[in-house]
Amino acid sequence: MPLTMASIGEKCTIRRIGGSEETRRFLGNLGFVAGAEITVLSAFDGNVIVDIKDSRVAINADMARHILI
Repeated sequence: MPLTMASIGEKCTIRRIGGSEETRRFLGNLGFVAGAEITVLSAFDGNVIVDIKDSRVAINADMARHILI
């Protein structure tokens, strides 16, 4: 399921990153790679703030749809 459907406080493992090569490279540079553990800290209208590798990262709804957990 896409990251936009995760509940607040839920710990998830990234299964796959979709989208174009540019999108996958951008998300990979932020630490969003298959197998990474993330925790959803906040969600609003599909936009999410997650904790990944001890950093907080805000992702808009379009990017969050490409992150499959």
